[in-house]
Amino acid sequence: MQTAQLPATPQGLAAASKVLAQGGLVAFPTETVYGLGADARNDHAVARIFAAKGRPSFNPLIVHVSSISAAKSLVMWTAVATKLATQFWPGPMTLVLPLKPDSGLSPLVTANLPSLAIRVPANPLAQDLLRQFDGPVAAPSANPSGRISPTTARHVIRGLNGQIDAVIDGGNCAVGLESTIIGLGETPTVLRPGGLASDAIEACLGQRLTHHQSSDPLNAPGQMRSHYAPTARLRLNAKSARSGEVLLGFGAVTADMNLSPDGDLVEAAANLFGHLHTLDTATPARIAVSPIPNTGLGLAINDRLQRAAAPRPESDVAR
Repeated sequence: MQTAQLPATPQGLAAASKVLAQGGLVAFPTETVYGLGADARNDHAVARIFAAKGRPSFNPLIVHVSSISAAKSLVMWTAVATKLATQFWPGPMTLVLPLKPDSGLSPLVTANLPSLAIRVPANPLAQDLLRQFDGPVAAPSANPSGRISPTTARHVIRGLNGQIDAVIDGGNCAVGLESTIIGLGETPTVLRPGGLASDAIEACLGQRLTHHQSSDPLNAPGQMRSHYAPTARLRLNAKSARSGEVLLGFGAVTADMNLSPDGDLVEAAANLFGHLHTLDTATPARIAVSPIPNTGLGLAINDRLQRAAAPRPESDVAR
């Protein structure tokens, strides 16, 4: 299969929409990372996502829709969902709500869970594609499972060339981290920290959020212990590089690449995956990473780094 690289034009979007309608896979930019999209109602298309990524079938997918009204047609809506969606959609927030029995979605999307992870992306190209396709699009990050998430079309091609039908080249992703996932059960819970800081959500709700624990069952995307990993091993909270290492810095440090010389967590989040991709292509033995403050977006950055540095599955050791 030849992966088509489509321009960010009306013609490119029309071609991408046609691929989705025919059960194909299209990578497209969102404000967070590039997503690997398929018609969420098509069992065969959704199965192709898992095959292309090598993703475990028990790991559910996020469904992308163009509007709050489209989300309401798929899940059991609540007053808390209205409050959060009104404030933060379109944007880098995913809500997990009970799935409607007549949603029409493939059960592969939810990994047979009774709930659905759903969001409305802010990227204009993603919005245009969703409106033109006029249906729900299941879209995890467009990279091999467990590897660094893509923030450019080049990253997508590097990982999935020949395994997907097309990618829309929409430039760099502005946020650079996956969406924050909020479970709306009895108590609003952060199931995965991400591109929207938890304190902003708490301010909107006027209450503290609980947080998913590593010992809890998997109930949302992005909770695998080993995830977002480069080929090189990571060493975190490094003051300097050792022999055979390159240093990914933060703040006023001498480094091979710096997430943000000024110590800006928004800039660091936007640069995280792109810088990891760049350093990884130099095939170092190890990537050392400067300490990142564990506040605001730093919580999500550290979550990604800790998962990227975690022990890997036995099948991944030789990769």
